[in-house]
Amino acid sequence: MKKLLNLRLVSCLVVLLLVTLLLGGCGKKESVDVIRIGSQTYSEPIILGEMVKALIEEETDLKVTHTPQLSSSLVVQQAMVNKEIDISPRYTGTELTGALRVEERMTDPEQVYNLVKDEFAKQFGQTWFKPLGFNNTYALTVRRDVAEQLNLKTISDLKPHAKNMIIGTDTSFADRPGDGLEALKEMYGLQFKQVFPMEIGLVYEAVASKKCDIVVAYSTDARIKSFDLVTLEDDLKFFPPYDCAIVARTEVLEKHPELKEILAKLEGQIDVETMVGLNYLVDEQNESPEKVARDFLRQKGFIK
Repeated sequence: MKKLLNLRLVSCLVVLLLVTLLLGGCGKKESVDVIRIGSQTYSEPIILGEMVKALIEEETDLKVTHTPQLSSSLVVQQAMVNKEIDISPRYTGTELTGALRVEERMTDPEQVYNLVKDEFAKQFGQTWFKPLGFNNTYALTVRRDVAEQLNLKTISDLKPHAKNMIIGTDTSFADRPGDGLEALKEMYGLQFKQVFPMEIGLVYEAVASKKCDIVVAYSTDARIKSFDLVTLEDDLKFFPPYDCAIVARTEVLEKHPELKEILAKLEGQIDVETMVGLNYLVDEQNESPEKVARDFLRQKGFIK
C-alpha cells in the first residue's frame, strides 16, 4: 500500500512538473516577440534582409530571425500572407505583374509604386515603405573603352552607332513581345548589326571578350563592376521600374510602432552604384552578407 502511494505521489509530481514546464514554455513564447525577416536566395535581398535585422537588433530588444532561402517573389509573398514572415525586401515591378497580375505596361516609377503600395495595403494588409533608392531592372551596358570612344551616355546615343554593333542579350528578353528587345529597338529607333541571344550569366564575359559590343544586363549585378562596364541611361524610360523597398505586415507595425521609424531609415539610402558595390563585395570578394550589411550601416551611422 505504501509503495502504491509512493508511485501515485511520484506520478503526481511528474504531471505537476510537466504542466509547470508547459506553462512556463507558453509564457516564454508569449513574452518574447520575434520579428521574422524573409528574403530570396540571391545576394541582393539577403544583404538587405541583414540590414533590416541589424537595425532592429540595434534599436530594440526584439528577437530577430532572417530566412534567406525563399526561392521566388511568389514564395516570399505567400509567406507574408500566411504570417510566416513579417518583413521582406521587395521590387515594385515584380509585385505589379506577380501578386497583383497587372498586365498593362507601366513605366512611371511613382505611378507603379503608388499602385503597388495602395493595393498591397488593401488586399494583403502589407505596408510598403518608400523605395531604398535603386531600381534593379534591365540595363544596356557597354565596355568602358567603347563608351568613351563613342561618347555613349544614354541609350539614345546608340542610334548612329547601333548598325555597326553586336548586341548580346538573354534569350527571354530577345524573344519577349511587348517589352522585349524588338520593342526597345522600335522605341529608340535602333538597328543592330547582329543580335546574339545567350544565357544571362554569359553576357558579361561576352562583352568583356569583345564577342559583343553591347549587352543587356541587370542594373545592380556585381559583374557590371567586375568587368568595368558602363550602364547607359534609359532616357526614354523603356524598361519597367523595379524599385526596391522594404515591406512589412501592417499588423506587426501596429503591434510594434517603433519599427516604422527604424525601417524608414533605409528609404532613399542606397542608389544603384552603391547596391552594385555591395553585391560585388559578396559575389566577387566573398564577404558575408551580414558583414557587408553591417559595414554599410556603420558607415551611415545607423549602428555602432
